Amino acid sequence: HPPHENKHQEKDADFMTLCQSLQVIDAVCDRAWTIWKAVQASVDKVLDTQKRLWAACLFVAVIDLEVASFTFTQILKAVDLNVKQFLGLLKKMDVNLDTISTKVNSAVTRLEKKYDVSRALYQRFEKCVGISGKEILRSCWTMFLLAKGRALQMEDDLVISFHLMVCVLEFFIRRCPPSLLQPLYQSVISTAQSPPTRTSRRNQSKAKPRQAPPEVDVQLLETLCKENDCSVEEVKSVYQTSFSAFLDSMSLSGTRDLPQATDLSKQYEELYFKSRDFDSRLFLDNDETLLTPKVEPMPVERTPRKNLPEDVVLIPPQTPVRAAMNSIAQLRVDLITSGDQPSSNLAVYFKNCTVDPTEEVLQRVESLGLLFSQRFGQAVGPRCVGLGKQRFTLGIRLYYRVMESMLKSEEKRLSVQNFSKLLNDSTFHTSLLACALEVVMATYGGSTFKNGGYSNGGVPVETDLCFPWILDVFQLTAFDFYKVIESFIKAEPSLSKDIVKHLERCEHLIMETIAWREDSPLFELLKRTREEGPVEQAEPPATLNQPLQHNHTAADLYLSPVRPSSRTLPAPESTAPPSSQPSAPAPHQTPRHPKSNSLSLFYKKLYRLAYMRLKMLYTQLLTSHPELEPIMWTLFQHTLQNEYELMRDRHLDQLMMSAMYAICKVKNVDLRFKTIVTAYKNMPNTNQETFKHVLIREGQYDSIIVFYNLVFMQKLKTNILQYASPRPPTLSPIPHIPRSPYKFPNSPLRVPGSNNVYISPMKSPTRMSPVMTPRTRILVSIGESFGTSDKFQKINAMVNSSDRSLKRSLDMSSAPKPLKRLRFDVEGQDEADESKPGEESRLIQKLAEIGSTRTRMQEQKMKDDAESEKDKP
Repeated sequence: HPPHENKHQEKDADFMTLCQSLQVIDAVCDRAWTIWKAVQASVDKVLDTQKRLWAACLFVAVIDLEVASFTFTQILKAVDLNVKQFLGLLKKMDVNLDTISTKVNSAVTRLEKKYDVSRALYQRFEKCVGISGKEILRSCWTMFLLAKGRALQMEDDLVISFHLMVCVLEFFIRRCPPSLLQPLYQSVISTAQSPPTRTSRRNQSKAKPRQAPPEVDVQLLETLCKENDCSVEEVKSVYQTSFSAFLDSMSLSGTRDLPQATDLSKQYEELYFKSRDFDSRLFLDNDETLLTPKVEPMPVERTPRKNLPEDVVLIPPQTPVRAAMNSIAQLRVDLITSGDQPSSNLAVYFKNCTVDPTEEVLQRVESLGLLFSQRFGQAVGPRCVGLGKQRFTLGIRLYYRVMESMLKSEEKRLSVQNFSKLLNDSTFHTSLLACALEVVMATYGGSTFKNGGYSNGGVPVETDLCFPWILDVFQLTAFDFYKVIESFIKAEPSLSKDIVKHLERCEHLIMETIAWREDSPLFELLKRTREEGPVEQAEPPATLNQPLQHNHTAADLYLSPVRPSSRTLPAPESTAPPSSQPSAPAPHQTPRHPKSNSLSLFYKKLYRLAYMRLKMLYTQLLTSHPELEPIMWTLFQHTLQNEYELMRDRHLDQLMMSAMYAICKVKNVDLRFKTIVTAYKNMPNTNQETFKHVLIREGQYDSIIVFYNLVFMQKLKTNILQYASPRPPTLSPIPHIPRSPYKFPNSPLRVPGSNNVYISPMKSPTRMSPVMTPRTRILVSIGESFGTSDKFQKINAMVNSSDRSLKRSLDMSSAPKPLKRLRFDVEGQDEADESKPGEESRLIQKLAEIGSTRTRMQEQKMKDDAESEKDKP
C-alpha cells in the first residue's frame, strides 16, 4: 500500500510525492526519512538535488528492510540518473559509519558488477552478432538475457555468459533468412544446407523417413568460436548442458522457427521484476539510465622478445570480453604440452621416494576433482558441473607442471633426489593444487575477492567463486595455503602480470584476515612460541630492519619446523635439506619445540605489510607530525607480537586504525576516528566491512569505534599510557621494505589527499617528460624545471614556516590527559569541536605533503639503487 498522507505530515511534500510515484510502503517511507534526517547536514546538496538524495535514501531503506518495491531502473528514471551516477551518490552519502549498512554495500557491489558485465557483453554483442534487422536483434538479445537469467545462478560470470551468448547467436543465425546475415555466415549456412547429389537423393528415397535437423550446427558454432576467440570445447559444453535445457524449457528444441519477440519480452519482464535490478533490454535503446563513458580498451600485454621484426602486427586494444578470451586462450596454449597425468620426470621423482606417493597422489586428485566439480555446479548452475571438470583438468595440468619445476629446483639446491617426506605430505599437495586452480579461476573470472576475505553479508558462499572459495572447497587453512604462493610464482614463469598480482593479493588477504580465523593453526603455533618464553618469539623485532631474504621454498615451509629453536642452535636461518632432522639439544639443556620456519616467514611478511599499510594511512593524515609514526608503529607491532589474540576473527587494519587513534589521543593530537575512516576508504584494497563489522565478542559485531572503546583500549591501556610517560617504551625498528619478488615497476605516486597531483620518481638524471594522469589538473614532475627559482624559494619558505609553527605547538603542548582521554568520544559528538583550518593553512599542509612525498621517494630511490648495487656480481 502506498503511504498515507496523514501519517507523514512532518515529511516534505515533494518527498511524499516521490514515495507515491514509486509506490513504497509506509515502513520504507519512514525508514528513508530517518536516513535523510541523519545525513542531510553532511551531504553536498549543491551537487546533488534533494530529490536525488531522497531516492538514494529510499533505495537504502528498501534493501535494509528486505521488502519488494521498485526496480533499480524505476528509481533511476524517477531522478534522471544513470547507474554509475546513482552508485556514486550512494558512496558520497556514507558520511557516518552506519549510513550504508554492510547489507546495502554488498547489494551495491553485486549490482555494480552485474552492470559492468552486462555492459561489456552488450558491447561485444553489437560487434559480433552477424545479423541485421532491428526486431531480430532485439529478440536475440532478449533471449540471451532470458537464458542467462534462467541457466546461471551467477549472472555476473563474464566468460560463461559470453559462451551462452555464442550459443544464442548460433540458434538465431541458423534460423535467419540468408539476406539478413553477414557474408561469412551466409557461406557457412549455405555449405551446411547444400542440396544432396542425385545419387544421394536416389538412396534417400530408399532410406528411412527424414529425421529432424540436428540441434546444433557444429560448423557454424566453430566459426562463431573462431571469430570470437572462444574455446569450441567449452562452448559446446555450455550448449549441450545449459543451453539445451533452456531450449527444452521454452519448447524450442527441434523447431526451425524463431521465437516470438513478444513472448520473449514477457518472460524476461517476469525475471526482471523478480530480480528488481536494471532492465538490460534498455541497452538496445541506448537508454540514458544505462549509458556511461565507454570503458577504455586495455592494451595487450606482451612479453618482450628479442629481435622482433619491424613489421610485427600489433593486436588492437582489447575490450573486457576480448581480454578475458585472450587470457584463457593463452593459459590453454601454455598448458597444451602438459598432461593431466604425472609426467615421466615426475614419475621418477615419485619412484625415488622411500614411500612411493603415486597412488595417493592419483586418488587425491580424483576425489578432489569430484568435490571441485560438484561445488562448482552448486555455485554457477546445476548443469555446469561439466564446465567445472574442464577447469579442474586445466588446474591438474598446471599442478603437475609446477610440482615438477619445484622438485627440479629443490634437487639443484639441495643435491638430493629423495623427496619422500614432502611428496607424502597431503597438505602440500592440496595447497599446490588449490593454487593451480586459483590461477585457472582467476584467469576465467578476473582478479576478484570476497569482501574482506569473507563472503558478503546476505550472499550465500556457494554463489561466489572469488578467493578464498577454493580454500573452503578443499577445507584448506589459509596459513597452509600461503606457504606455497611464493614458490609457485617462482616455479611458473609463464604466469601473466595480472595473475602474479592476483596471487600476491591472495597472500596479503591471508595475512590481513583469513589466516586469523578461529580455527587457524596459526594460533597454536603462536601459543607454542609463547610457552617457550620471550626468546622464542615468532619473529624478533630486532630483525625488522634487516632485508627480507626470499630464499624459503615450499619444502622448507611445509616440512617446518626443520630447525631447532635458537636456544639450541643460534643460526638465524637453515639451509638443511627437507629430509633432515633437528640436531639433538646440548647436554643439560631442556628440549624445546623446533622453531617454525613457516611462522617466522609469515611474521616477517606480516610486519612489513602492516607497516606499509600504516605508512599509507599515516601519509594521508599526519605528515605534519612525523614524530608520531615510529610510536604508532611500535604500538602496532607490540600488539601483533604480544596481543595476537586481538586478531582472532578480525582484520589487520582494525588494529592499525585503533593504534593510530590511541597514540593521537595520548599525544593530544586532534585526529577523529571519522577522519581516519574517511582516509582509510581511499586506500587500495579496502572494504567498508573492515570498519563497520568488527567482532566485539562472540557473535556480536559493531563499528570500529565500539571495538576501540570496549576491546582494544581496555586490553592495551597500560601500554598506551606508557607513551605519555617520561620514559616511553623503546621504539620498534622500522621494517626494511624490499622490492617484492612479485613487483613490477611502480606507477606515478599520488600526493596524499589529492586526486590531481602525481609525482614520478626519476629514472635517470636526464630531463623527464611530464607523466600525465587521467584527471590531471596540477602536475609536479621532480627533476623538471618549474618556472623561476623564486617559486621554489617561496614554497620552501612556506613549508619551513609550517614546520616551525608545528614545533612551537608541540613545545607548548600540555601534559597528557588521564585515561579517559584515551576513550573515543561518543558517536555523533566526534566532530563537535572541530575547528576549520583556513585556506592558507590548507595550502601549507598540501605543500608540506608534497615535500614529504618527494623526500620519501628520493630516499626509496637511494635504497633501491643500493640494493641493485648489492645484487650485481
